[in-house]
Amino acid sequence: MKEISPARLAAFKVLQQVETGAFSSVLLAAEEPRLVPADRALCHELVLGVLRWQLLLDKIVEHFSRRRGETLDQAVRVVLRLGLYQLRFLTRIPASAAVNESVSLVRLARLSSATGFVNAVLRQAIREPNYDPASEVSDPLERISIRTSHPTWLIERWARSFGFEDAEAFAEANNIVPPTAFRVVRVRANEAEVVETLRSTGATVEPSRVAAGAWRVFGATSLVRELSAAGQIYLQDEASQLVAEVLDVKPDERALDLCAAPGGKTTLMADRAEDNALIVAADRSAARMETVVATTNLQKLKAIRPLLLDAGEKLPFTSKAFDKVLLDAPCSGTGTLRRNPEIRWRLAENDIGTFAKNQKTFLANAAEVVKPCGWLVYSTCSVERDENEAVIEEFVARDQRYKLLTTERTWPQRQGSDGFFIAVLEKQPD
Repeated sequence: MKEISPARLAAFKVLQQVETGAFSSVLLAAEEPRLVPADRALCHELVLGVLRWQLLLDKIVEHFSRRRGETLDQAVRVVLRLGLYQLRFLTRIPASAAVNESVSLVRLARLSSATGFVNAVLRQAIREPNYDPASEVSDPLERISIRTSHPTWLIERWARSFGFEDAEAFAEANNIVPPTAFRVVRVRANEAEVVETLRSTGATVEPSRVAAGAWRVFGATSLVRELSAAGQIYLQDEASQLVAEVLDVKPDERALDLCAAPGGKTTLMADRAEDNALIVAADRSAARMETVVATTNLQKLKAIRPLLLDAGEKLPFTSKAFDKVLLDAPCSGTGTLRRNPEIRWRLAENDIGTFAKNQKTFLANAAEVVKPCGWLVYSTCSVERDENEAVIEEFVARDQRYKLLTTERTWPQRQGSDGFFIAVLEKQPD
């Protein structure tokens, strides 16, 4: 058996685990220390590319194999997706390498009987490089579904919510690799010096047009990793940074960040308010709270107090405990499909209603601990109206103590950031 490149072998293992419910971001992070930079980059490209284009790749497999994808062994299905992704999207990889290593992966999986089948399907794909499964579909929404590789029900839902053109543009944007966004941890580093250091290596560094203090960087991957590991910068999407900017915790204020893990918004608030604020970082997951604590310690932030609690239960605070409360509610995550492409294959339509029900409970609980004239900020990384505007409209109609000040949305196809919804609510004086 020919030797398999470390990048393809790692990608194959990660994709198999994703098939059983694991998350690609966690698995890729675990693989990184085992790979040299070039293999690390290729592994990321293969895993995220296959997950983004999974539906399209499966349709191509079905055409050339004349078999339904679900009838194939899981390992064979993953190998074919990997091979086809390289043939269709990675023009610098020789076709022979994509085919030969795919065959070797099947042998590694102890499915030698399938080597001829995998070889034949990929060879046929090389002979017909322009085959387009979407061209055979008459329904326009289903055609977008295949062309952009999203479940049809999601495309239909978005078309109803935002219109055909925006639904198509949003789906297309979900397959574009997002830029690397970061912020400088001001208690650990000088912003101007960090930006200049990155630019001196040839990287392009641009200020964000979404959030103040956010930056985009292109290049200098190793240096970015070093600065992040040292706690001098924090990698965080611009829309996520915008949430903390909107909350705008001032020195001497008391703030509560519910559902705080992994801690990006918490630590941004603490960094900007320095040591003069008190920020309670709350989450119900002990494992995820460890990440918050580790990040807090790495960035040397003193304003944060971690606390394990469930936002779905009555909160253990007085009715006027906080000047500001952030509820970045657990959601469907449809605004982050660029970064977490497997979400589109796991999400079911009834899940959105379940998320919305929980969000309403969390919001009602959060509302009880805000001071008069204080702010309650509700955010999600979802683009679904059921999880956003509908939740806020019902809350304001039910709780007359609160006034809606403003709402804001971000979109990958418009701002180039993740899709976020932010609502600012003010508690009226007693």
